[in-house]
Amino acid sequence: MTDKVKFQIEFVIQSSPQMLYQYLATPSGLSEWFADNVNSRGEKFTFIWDGAEEDAKLLKRKTDEFVRFAWEENDDDTYFEMKIIVDEITKDVSLFITDFAEEDEVEESKMLWGNQVSDLKQVIGSK
Repeated sequence: MTDKVKFQIEFVIQSSPQMLYQYLATPSGLSEWFADNVNSRGEKFTFIWDGAEEDAKLLKRKTDEFVRFAWEENDDDTYFEMKIIVDEITKDVSLFITDFAEEDEVEESKMLWGNQVSDLKQVIGSK
């Protein structure tokens, strides 16, 4: 098994951190842009795409700042994290994504995140 590499990408989002966080940390918010449907029971989140389910565990969260999930099928230390950063001077809000992928799949993963975040921006009315 090859080791996955960590990558980070940033997206500027025109939204308040509080509103953005609701789309990152709640099943109803995640269902609007990240997956077709999301259910949660405690720390376990079930993401559903085209009838296929993937379970993830909520590892950490800090209200209005970040959420970190780990896919249950992964038996390594990988995770994906969505962090909200507010620029102190401009007050611009950015969404920082940290994820892991096989080395030859990093660009594909970044494109996938780009598409997902594009959907998120549409849902919240950001440009």
